[in-house]
Amino acid sequence: MKIVVMCGIGLGTSAILKVNAERALQRLDIDASVQATDVAGVRAAAADAQVILTSSELVNAIGKTNADVIVINNYFDVDELVVKLDIALGS
Repeated sequence: MKIVVMCGIGLGTSAILKVNAERALQRLDIDASVQATDVAGVRAAAADAQVILTSSELVNAIGKTNADVIVINNYFDVDELVVKLDIALGS
């Protein structure tokens, strides 16, 4: 399973979201790779992803995808990630 986390530039916020997504997946006991990307690289990164995590401001930049797009309101809130990933992945 592959999860892509996307931010505007692909530096700080995507790294924070990646680490916290990995923590959330551990809590859910789900084995998945988590890849950070920026707007420019999201289409290639998400080609084989099941889930894309991003902010509400960047949803439209994703374009057409078969992945579930999940809007994260607080990148620091691991509990929010746990709830939303659990719903999306149906664990």
